[in-house]
Amino acid sequence: MEKVTIIDLVKKKGREKIVMVTAYDYAFARLVDKAGVDAILVGDSVGMVMHGLKSTLPVSMDDMIHHVKAVVAAKPRALVIGDMPFLSYETSIEDAIRNAGLLVKAGAEAVKLEGGIEMADRVKAIVNAGIPVMGHIGLTPQRYLRFGGYRRRGRRIEEAKKIIEDAKALEEAGVFAIVIEFTAAEVAKAITEEVNVPTICIGSGPYCDGQVLVLHDILGLYEEIPSFAKKYADLSKIVIEAISQYAYEVRNELFPSKEHYFTMKEKDRKLFLKE
Repeated sequence: MEKVTIIDLVKKKGREKIVMVTAYDYAFARLVDKAGVDAILVGDSVGMVMHGLKSTLPVSMDDMIHHVKAVVAAKPRALVIGDMPFLSYETSIEDAIRNAGLLVKAGAEAVKLEGGIEMADRVKAIVNAGIPVMGHIGLTPQRYLRFGGYRRRGRRIEEAKKIIEDAKALEEAGVFAIVIEFTAAEVAKAITEEVNVPTICIGSGPYCDGQVLVLHDILGLYEEIPSFAKKYADLSKIVIEAISQYAYEVRNELFPSKEHYFTMKEKDRKLFLKE
């Protein structure tokens, strides 16, 4: 099957739901791609799910470049989108272009950044530099301190209007798609109807042009997951059982058995033992 491009995603708007999943390494990128997703987001959520950080704020450009390279090594058919970490684009237009370029040089085929109207000039500059940009509005985790936590967005009329204005500003700036996170479903629906680019929801209802979830939530690698996520497997239980069985067999001298190792040829063995 042919490589997925941003044009393919844009064409899906209003016709076919877009499926996006996060991945952060070679092994899972291969599996996610084999499952047939449209896009792989190398998210800054890597800081929390892979490195045990309390938020995405400490994630650096070096971190993101490292994980983008690992995902790209899997040569996925899906579109690979690299997240721009905190303070990699807010400080200046020049920084925004430079850091977006570094992610592309690492293999990303597009970048994602958080923010609405206030980030429109960064989006426009990056797009003008030839790099596709995915927007991200509603709950923007890099600004969770300002919101007083990971709070629902768009429940009140003024906030809802602001989020819609953000979406329109991003479309005008040139984004090819917009992630809407933890926002009232009515607001996400209105945005989806009013912009010409695909919207991809996470915790914002069924009315967007697609959905995205964090891989570790889907696989059940942690006991607690966000209220808007769905656990499709309990992989943590499978992993614990497998390693516990391995530990039992090692301690009871059941592993390795004969099929897991080899011995010398008889002639060489006799000489070796003699020497």
